[in-house]
Amino acid sequence: MLGVKRLGVLVSMVVIGLVPAGAAYSAVAAPSATPSAALSAQDKQFLQSIHQSNLAEIATSNLAQQKSANQELKQLATRLVTDHTQLDQRVQSVASSANLALPNKPTNEQQAVMNQLQNVNGADFDTQWVTAQLTAHTQAMQLVQAELTQGSDPSAKQVAQQAAPVLQAHHHALVALAQNLGVPIPGGTTVAPSPGGSSAPAPSGTAGTPGPTRS
Repeated sequence: MLGVKRLGVLVSMVVIGLVPAGAAYSAVAAPSATPSAALSAQDKQFLQSIHQSNLAEIATSNLAQQKSANQELKQLATRLVTDHTQLDQRVQSVASSANLALPNKPTNEQQAVMNQLQNVNGADFDTQWVTAQLTAHTQAMQLVQAELTQGSDPSAKQVAQQAAPVLQAHHHALVALAQNLGVPIPGGTTVAPSPGGSSAPAPSGTAGTPGPTRS
């Protein structure tokens, strides 16, 4: 009987000893909830706008997988769906922690682009899709740049930091695809079709700063 009591005391001591460790782990692992009011107007605008951008990118890229016959374009569209889905999961996580409601659909302008893409096929679709994606990624990079320079919430800024290299890589891939298809680059840069493996031209300007017009 004495042995049973001692065992019970020992188990109790072990359990009590584990509680602080478990609590400490939870405090580290679980993201801290930030009230929406703590987000600046810039932070809120960024999270909502980049979410809508992601929704539009996913929708138009899914459409490209269905409608395009160009394998290079379809592969890039698959990559965009994957990357923007992952980016948007981070956006939704931060917004949820901050109790910030996100729009449930793209903007009217983005929807108009999707409607237009629904109505074209073949080479016309490929050209309009690449053009739309170049424009959309330039706008998304501008959103990211604004958050990095003007945002205040650490979590929202971290989303921007994570998105920046992904969007830049997408832009480079889109420029290369435009070069292969002979599609003019929005902003004034025009490239000729290139059947070889020549390097893609640099994007016309960085996020938030239009590049010089070249012919």
